[in-house]
Amino acid sequence: MLERDIERAFVQRVKALGGMAEKFVSPTRRAVPDRIVTLPGGRIIFVELKAPGKKPTDLQARDHERRRALGCDVRVIDSMEAARAFEG
Repeated sequence: MLERDIERAFVQRVKALGGMAEKFVSPTRRAVPDRIVTLPGGRIIFVELKAPGKKPTDLQARDHERRRALGCDVRVIDSMEAARAFEG
């Protein structure tokens, strides 16, 4: 199972929930989460997608913790099951 397969299933799931899962790229920062998810009701979630068994790098984990410390919802999805079961 590749990360891109999980990402594709995740994006489809978010669309089915009526939301958007936009690719997140920051020209000035490395290791930002893969997707910014916007759901009905104004919910915003940062999502890091990984292949099964893979963990965020140290730099990614630090970025996630900084965002969480600011009150952001940051999640890591590393399986097809988790991608398909995402509820926001």
